[in-house]
Amino acid sequence: MNGELEGKVALVAGATRGAGRGIAVALGAAGATVYVTGRSTRERRSEMNRPETIEETAEMVDAAGGRGIPVQVDHLEPAQVQALVERIDREQGRLDVLVNDIWGGELLFSWRDRLWEHSLEAGLRILRLAVDTHVITSHYALPLLIRRPGGLVVEVTDGTTDYNANNYRVSFFYDLAKTSVTRMAFAQAQELAPYGATAVSLTPGWMRSEIMLELFGVTEANWRDALAEQPHFAISETPVFVGRAVAALAADPEVGRWNGQSLSSGQLAQVYGFTDVDGSRPDAWRYIVEVQDAGKPADVTGYR
Repeated sequence: MNGELEGKVALVAGATRGAGRGIAVALGAAGATVYVTGRSTRERRSEMNRPETIEETAEMVDAAGGRGIPVQVDHLEPAQVQALVERIDREQGRLDVLVNDIWGGELLFSWRDRLWEHSLEAGLRILRLAVDTHVITSHYALPLLIRRPGGLVVEVTDGTTDYNANNYRVSFFYDLAKTSVTRMAFAQAQELAPYGATAVSLTPGWMRSEIMLELFGVTEANWRDALAEQPHFAISETPVFVGRAVAALAADPEVGRWNGQSLSSGQLAQVYGFTDVDGSRPDAWRYIVEVQDAGKPADVTGYR
């Protein structure tokens, strides 16, 4: 996809690590100018207290062939988001792609506590981080995005509409956060369509993010060592995979066909032909339904 997004400007909100970083780098590899935002910089860490920074992401965008511009932004602060969009307008005069990937709730949700047992403070913080941030960012960014026809909004979540409609996702606050993001994409799609813009929700599969690799005590180089503990991890994918999904959408002149839909990285790989870094096309959500949730032994044959 080298050069297919040359001259295009993207904002990846929540690009410090994980899917956001993978998306920013993939857009850069296609030639885009990418504003990468988040709270963690080399001088100051967010409440996540992780080593990844927006500067590192921007440098990776540069190395991939694009132009990365790091901007420290707390997307819960309207004034900061407004200033960011005004800067993009001032410096670029356009915004072609908006990716709402803000999350930051990994340390807040419980895998076991029910609604009445869960910390209310932590639960409401999850909703602020996962829902309010997306609303605030779109509120300020969409007027710039619709200035030219062809704009794209990608709401990144966990799970497709179909899967989440039939499966309880971890716990009350996590479930509510992830399903809300999908609906936000649908709602924005209705309002953007008359302006020639497109909004979709997009989910990676079981992603080998920095946090997930640490959880299993492995690195990207030896991630298969985790299969002894969790055999279904064999269907996992790198953040590059969902990044390439966004880049493919952004370069598609007929992207409007997806307006309002819930998409997955594995689904789009079958349509656009991109692969993960190992050359495979993991179709995680089909695998989860047909193999993992069905109680079958781990076997990715035919799924990647």
